[in-house]
Amino acid sequence: MSPLPNESELLFNTTNTEKNNNLQLLLFVDNRHSSQKNIEQIKNYLHSLTADYYFQLEVLEISKHPHLVEHFKLVATPALVKVNPLPQHTLAGSNLTAQLQKCWYKWQESLENKNFYEFSSNDSTFQTCLPSVDLIHLQDELFQLKQEVDKLKQQIQFKDQMLTMLAHDLRSPLTAASIALETIELAQNKDNFIDNKSLYSRLFKQAKNQFFIMNKMIGDLLHTSKNIDGQLNIIPKKVDLINISQEIIENLSTKLKEKNQRIVKEIPQDLPFIYADENLIRQVLINLLENAIKYSPYSAPIILSIIHKTSQKIQVSIIDKGSGIPDTKKERIFEDHFRLKRDEQQDGYGIGLTLCRRVINAHYGQIWVDDNGNQGSCFRFTLPVYN
Repeated sequence: MSPLPNESELLFNTTNTEKNNNLQLLLFVDNRHSSQKNIEQIKNYLHSLTADYYFQLEVLEISKHPHLVEHFKLVATPALVKVNPLPQHTLAGSNLTAQLQKCWYKWQESLENKNFYEFSSNDSTFQTCLPSVDLIHLQDELFQLKQEVDKLKQQIQFKDQMLTMLAHDLRSPLTAASIALETIELAQNKDNFIDNKSLYSRLFKQAKNQFFIMNKMIGDLLHTSKNIDGQLNIIPKKVDLINISQEIIENLSTKLKEKNQRIVKEIPQDLPFIYADENLIRQVLINLLENAIKYSPYSAPIILSIIHKTSQKIQVSIIDKGSGIPDTKKERIFEDHFRLKRDEQQDGYGIGLTLCRRVINAHYGQIWVDDNGNQGSCFRFTLPVYN
């Protein structure tokens, strides 16, 4: 029995080379005794073919060409790889000859239909069809560069979304703080200003608290922008969702009065604490409640329901009586830059839903939207219980 080739062994037909058509094949084998048999079977079959097409076969022992095994992503030997014409095609297993018989004429047709690079019979030197190590390394580097470009695009997109959410969500605390300060300013000119010190103290405290929230939001954004991966900076702690919900509802009172709406709370008093980033969850609630206010009709109530769903999870539901979300769009509304047709000319559901999902997913929760009977929508999300 002939030994396995020490280097790549080359086989190509010498008949009718003026055709200039070229099939290029790589045969990968290991160092088992049966490999020589596989080599001879493939060679004999190729020699038995009508020599209307120029073909080239290179036999490679995998231990001597590990970079090629990785390049072609081979998982078994023997393996026969057609590297030209494209697309690349890999045959593997013990019945290579039978597989080759089925594929050979299809490969011939691919040569007839496509004008790939040619081999001339007058070439003085034989050109190997093996991709060089340098070429493979360049291909790998190109692939890595493309990945880095995609990653940078995602980072830029993420930071754009953060700026959009910040601009959107700053409106609520800014409005609440402005109203409190305007009320204090107007009251200073009235005779009973001194008698209402307790009221003005509460208004001042509210304004101060809203400015603190805005400052924290801006600080979180700046901190997140320094993160090379563009990920949310989650700082979870023990959080009382009842108090947060009440505070948000009070801050939305002006918007609710404009449409004669109210938020109906369905929250048990024994609701457990959650383990979450307080400021990020606050922004999720603000975003969803503001959307519910916007899309609910005049005088329609909005329901904020929180239940202790399991020992490890609580579930928040925000239910409105608006126009609802089409079934085919219920998943897509959480995608980047997706807009419902009704929102194309205005701000709408798309502004913060992508980041809402990002926030909830970062807390190992889920967020989705259900129907509210025959009218409206029900946004739900889950959060972990503090243990």
